[in-house]
Amino acid sequence: MRVLSFPVLLVVFAVRGFSVAAPERPNVLWITAEDLSPHLGSYGDPVARTPHLDAFAREAVRYTRAFAAAPVCSPSRATLISGVWANSLGNPHLRCEGRLPDGLEGYPSYLRSAGYFTSNDVKTDYNLRDEAAAVRRWWDRCAAGASWRQRAAGQSFFSVINLMETHQSRTSVWPEAQFEQQIGRRLAAAERADPKQVPVPPFYPDTAASRQALARYYDCIAAMDRRVGEILRALADDGLAEDTIVFFYGDHGMGMPRGKRLLHDSGMRVPLLIRFPRKWAHLAPAAPGAEVGRLVTFVDFAPTVLSLAGVPIPRHYQGVAFLGAAAGLPRRLVYGARDRVDEVFDTARSVRDGRWLYVRNYRPHLSWAPPEGYSDGSPFRRGLTEAARQGLDGLGTGATAWLAASRPREELYDVVADPFQIHNLAQDPAHAATLAAKRAELRQWQEEIRDVAVVPEQIVAAQSGGRAPYDWARQSGSFALARILAAAEAVGDPGAAGRQRQGLADAEAAVRYWSAVGLRANPAAARDAVRELERALDDGSPAVRIEAAVALVGAGQGEKGLPVLRRALTGEDLDTALQAARGLQGMDEGARPVLGAMRERLTLAKQRQEQVSHELYLAFSLGAACARLESSR
Repeated sequence: MRVLSFPVLLVVFAVRGFSVAAPERPNVLWITAEDLSPHLGSYGDPVARTPHLDAFAREAVRYTRAFAAAPVCSPSRATLISGVWANSLGNPHLRCEGRLPDGLEGYPSYLRSAGYFTSNDVKTDYNLRDEAAAVRRWWDRCAAGASWRQRAAGQSFFSVINLMETHQSRTSVWPEAQFEQQIGRRLAAAERADPKQVPVPPFYPDTAASRQALARYYDCIAAMDRRVGEILRALADDGLAEDTIVFFYGDHGMGMPRGKRLLHDSGMRVPLLIRFPRKWAHLAPAAPGAEVGRLVTFVDFAPTVLSLAGVPIPRHYQGVAFLGAAAGLPRRLVYGARDRVDEVFDTARSVRDGRWLYVRNYRPHLSWAPPEGYSDGSPFRRGLTEAARQGLDGLGTGATAWLAASRPREELYDVVADPFQIHNLAQDPAHAATLAAKRAELRQWQEEIRDVAVVPEQIVAAQSGGRAPYDWARQSGSFALARILAAAEAVGDPGAAGRQRQGLADAEAAVRYWSAVGLRANPAAARDAVRELERALDDGSPAVRIEAAVALVGAGQGEKGLPVLRRALTGEDLDTALQAARGLQGMDEGARPVLGAMRERLTLAKQRQEQVSHELYLAFSLGAACARLESSR
């Protein structure tokens, strides 16, 4: 992949220029639905009440292989707005505050320079340090109710309208009374889903609770469909339907357990419908109502909308336009990245083609479904967790297996034969060649995009010296990606203990970090590495110190590790405090000696949680940990 520096990019655009007095161009409207898998009538779902989207689909092309960039909103939106993978920019963690390289602008900025009016109603969530300033540069209007109606007469527009009806809060977390007040009561009886009729995916037990939870999800979809109908009517009433290309898509998979937050299709595959009016039919890839099997992913959306608008595509974009004059060849692979979400530290990557999904878990000692303060607000999820604890289904393949306490280092699924990704073939000798090929494809992508997100947030901040992570990762000698990935891939490998003990003394902080994580994941190896872990308690990186301390507690050396965690918990750096809190949360009784410090920090977090997202995450983690310790006295 060619890397072009941003100062050069600015020169390129200065030479090419943008013509405000451009020839006639299509308007573009994006309708985005939160937390939505392809559970629509037009995708063959037998239960979905989606008459407006079904009618829209008959006039649109329907993509069957469209994927988010991440299984949660803000890294996916960071990728959408920038045309660059969030784990390449260095802002893949939920509600982190990343820094963009100088000269990189969101795609609406290029549209504005070409004379488009740009509006966004209303969600941003771009994971940026100074998001407000970026929003002012990128959008003419960004507020509730912003639409094409605020543009100048005759001006071409690009508008985004974000729909919340299918968000996880509505489908799974809100109390039933709140759901009925804000969603259920808006629906006629005929629009409500019948729990007896909903299809139950094989990763849920077929119980009354599962059916009721799924019926609520379908009710949210019905409410969302109404909103889509209202928007499309407004566009037609304004006489703009014949001038506007309309996209409808979900921002990642369903906001239900085993959907959102996971790199399986249930968390990553989204509906994508695009309607081309007759005037712009020559830009369509197929006839109205047709199915399109091309693989597309969110990093492709920014170059695609610029291609449709006739606007030059920045050379640093990492996606491929799939429509318009600048459309590239169909991609063979799509990728996914999962990093920290709220208080849950995770690192996983995926690569998928038309048949195979490969997932690499860099923290296999942790569950696919670890404790999460927000998600655990769902009674359905809590019930599933309890069912798994009691051994329902034997935690083999099938229902609730994804709730197991740990997961494989590698996953490989035949998505054609196994569309729900239940049967992991990674250990099947018959598929060894496919496994090796997918592993290599993932590594090649990570090296091409310089996957800076495999380095902990604190280490990136310390080593980048105020530079944008994207720039830091591309400077010669500043980012030992191959060695860092090798250390991360060794986590969960029982034969790697010796290398991990040596890795604690490596010159690269991220290698030391992943070596400590690997020993933490293997308490027997940690017991043999006490001296090395003790030395790591004085490491210059707080991320390394904390992982070493947690590993020592797991090895029965709490008197050595806990003081380090107590100090980190009460320090000023919120990333470090959150990492310490999450480590303590996973210890059960091992954390009891510092319960007092945990309570004090929890009190402070609750006071600040309305203003600072990390304080909310601290409250999630410490609240759960303190409650468990207090209840077990």
